[in-house]
Amino acid sequence: MMLRARKLLRDQGGAAIIELALVAPVFALLTVGVIDMTNAFNRKLALEQGVQRAVEKIMQTTQDQTVEDTLKTEVQCQVNGVQSNGTCNTAPVALSDVTVTWRLECTDSAGTMTSQSTTVAATYDTFTCPTPGSTAAGYLQVRVDNKFTPMFPLHFASFNTSDGTYHISATAGIRTK
Repeated sequence: MMLRARKLLRDQGGAAIIELALVAPVFALLTVGVIDMTNAFNRKLALEQGVQRAVEKIMQTTQDQTVEDTLKTEVQCQVNGVQSNGTCNTAPVALSDVTVTWRLECTDSAGTMTSQSTTVAATYDTFTCPTPGSTAAGYLQVRVDNKFTPMFPLHFASFNTSDGTYHISATAGIRTK
């Protein structure tokens, strides 16, 4: 009996299968994590490209819409894609996910800077520098917010959200004056 026990202890035939059973779940989890992070990064890049292209397009024309509507529509089309009839897909980015902000910065002769910002174009048109003779600089910023739902909702403490998604955003801007 003792001879058989020693023989079994020296047998290496099943060691590889046991090692694989221990390591395979770790590799599978790492693979899923890499795929999820790649998809999330891809979504982030799509958002960034969408807002940047919208700002580039607004420099060329606003067509029949307001600047804000043109920017929102362009971001939606760039991120979501366009259907065969030329209309924008409405998901995953909705028009309500896009925020356009106008900002006026005034620097007086003493070097003190004041800033005013709004999301309403008509309000921005009424902005003036409080000190006569100040140097004014105007900026337009486009921001898109979106959510990414991972294939497997494995969240770490600092990235955990109540809805089980990752919140991502992208911003692009341009100086207008």
